Amino acid sequence: MIREVRPEDADDIAEISREDLGYPCDAEMVRANISGLDSSREAVFVAETDSSAVGYIHVEEYKTLYFEKMVNYLGVAVSNKYRRMGIGAALIKAAENWAVERGINLVRLNSGSTRTGAHEFYKRQGYDGDKMQVHFTKRL
Repeated sequence: MIREVRPEDADDIAEISREDLGYPCDAEMVRANISGLDSSREAVFVAETDSSAVGYIHVEEYKTLYFEKMVNYLGVAVSNKYRRMGIGAALIKAAENWAVERGINLVRLNSGSTRTGAHEFYKRQGYDGDKMQVHFTKRL
């Protein structure tokens, strides 16, 4: 079942983010971020199985000066135990429906260069890789 995120999903999302994406986050941070979602421009959908969130997708409206309005996938993950069951495709479809409901016809996503399995998944969903990027961060 695909549904909108709830604060009680924080433990599962934190675990998926740590175990399957390698991000060092904790459930309290995820819970606070869920509570702080701006529903006017972003959403999180979860895949629920056996009363647990086993995957999620975080989407936002994305505007730049140089391109039409897009939807940006901020995070897409499915627990390793539940991959290849159609869950990722269902999450992508929920995100695409959310975009279309907002009159947005273009989706953007970034995927780490080492996540080749994810790249193949996105290609199977009809996405094209158009360029390679280097991601920079700076803690302030």
